[in-house]
Amino acid sequence: MTATTIYSARKIITMNPSCPTATHVAVREGRILAVGSLAELETWGPYTLDARFADKVLMPGLVEGHAHTMEGTLWRYVYCGFFDRADPNGKVWDGVTTIDAMLDRLKAAEADMTDPDAPLSGWSLDPIYMDNVRVSRADLDSVSTTRPIGILHASGHILNVNTKALEMGGLLKEGLNHPGIPLGPDGLPTGELFGPDTMTPVGVHVGFNRSLTDSDAQGLRDFGKLCVRTGVTTITDLAARLEPEGVDSMLQVTGEDSYPACVVPLQLFMGATAQETVDKVVALKERATDRLRLGRIKAVADGSIQGFSARMRWPGYHNGAPNGLWYTAPEQLAELYRLALAAGVQVHTHTNGDEATEMALDMLEPALKDVPNFDHRFVLQHCQLADAAQFRRMGKLGMCVNLFANHHFYWGDEHYRLTVGPERAQRMNACRTALDTGVPMAIHSDAPVTPLGPFFTAWCAVNRLTASGRTQGEHEKIAVDEALYAITLGAAYTLHMDGEVGSIEVGKNADFAVLEDDPTEIGAANLKDVRVWGTVQGGRIFAKADL
Repeated sequence: MTATTIYSARKIITMNPSCPTATHVAVREGRILAVGSLAELETWGPYTLDARFADKVLMPGLVEGHAHTMEGTLWRYVYCGFFDRADPNGKVWDGVTTIDAMLDRLKAAEADMTDPDAPLSGWSLDPIYMDNVRVSRADLDSVSTTRPIGILHASGHILNVNTKALEMGGLLKEGLNHPGIPLGPDGLPTGELFGPDTMTPVGVHVGFNRSLTDSDAQGLRDFGKLCVRTGVTTITDLAARLEPEGVDSMLQVTGEDSYPACVVPLQLFMGATAQETVDKVVALKERATDRLRLGRIKAVADGSIQGFSARMRWPGYHNGAPNGLWYTAPEQLAELYRLALAAGVQVHTHTNGDEATEMALDMLEPALKDVPNFDHRFVLQHCQLADAAQFRRMGKLGMCVNLFANHHFYWGDEHYRLTVGPERAQRMNACRTALDTGVPMAIHSDAPVTPLGPFFTAWCAVNRLTASGRTQGEHEKIAVDEALYAITLGAAYTLHMDGEVGSIEVGKNADFAVLEDDPTEIGAANLKDVRVWGTVQGGRIFAKADL
């Protein structure tokens, strides 16, 4: 007979309304055999009782529906973020709060480099916190004029490079006419590049070749450490290139017995036709495994609000900045939707600005009339500025939404003051409206844009506090139990995985977040402080202390 292990716990929060809490869970073959009291579970026959979690709280393994595996790789680069942040090994790095401090950190890193030709790479730059002073190639030239330097913004939508990097990317020339390449008084690029089509030619020279950073073996392993530290057992890579060698690497790493999470990478719709993308994803589906779930597509409609590259409806940006960029043309998105619906492939679409959200809705509606699909669960990701009318349309079209709750803390003050103004800032990331209009909802971190940590994300959605401590959008707050649902079953639903993960109930994967604190009792104000002991994924135990 196959061995059965029964785990005891101080409390088990199941997210299953037929058995909301329990004291014991039985695991067999990496799946949940039963949940309840010990007496109820003993009816399943011989077992081994494991009391290691007797003083812990178990929850379903947390599901992060919007992240990027490249965070694991980025921690080998120079951290240039404004806020203090913990790396995969638990070390907390101080934030840099001025451009001079950032340049000093880069200079110190450059002084330690032994290869004179190696690029110097940094990440998480956020000029909006530095009085929105733009970093120029001359600033980065003060670090080095002989090696290429590239600093990725926190949003992931802007790259700053030095003169050497522009030369290597073929962009140091006059006469360029592209909205994503600002020019200086000398007619040459300033070194600030907006959007993937301008970032990509230079990014390969400064350490930001996405096809490599997404699937870097050591980066994936480090990313797994972050999952254990934050209670995550299912995580997405929401814009993967999925080149053949990258897929091979991801299959190898996630197939290791020590790998602690299920990774769900989405093929980025960029640089190929809609037909080519759908055909590739259908083929990739055949290579999926229990811990690498292939077969979904990510489209990107626009850019970043704080980077002023998101597409905004009237009246546009509060500070008068010009409208943002279309990353995908409407006709391209319409074709993708039709082909994906016909092939049974799910599409997640990045829309930050409300004009981008409107465009996605306008493209999906006729596609569904042509190719009806009653459980497509196409997802709008971020969807930060959607209003109630747009949420009502999403509900009627059968869409899901994954809202960027963390964004309200990190950039809420700047949105209120600078980017969208007070009224629209109050409604951003409208979790309450999504639920009230019946739109299936998840919430996310977009790591590495903000740190991975679903309990912090839940705290953001429940409290809606900005970095300065202001409550912004009281009417859009949700309750603790709703936020916990959003980081478990809610996120699982947006991935078509709610039959496998997201709750502790019979037949599902034995995926648990093992906690020192009870998130239902710690209080709304303290939700971000829930301590994570580790995780159980597919019945395998991973303790944070062992990382």
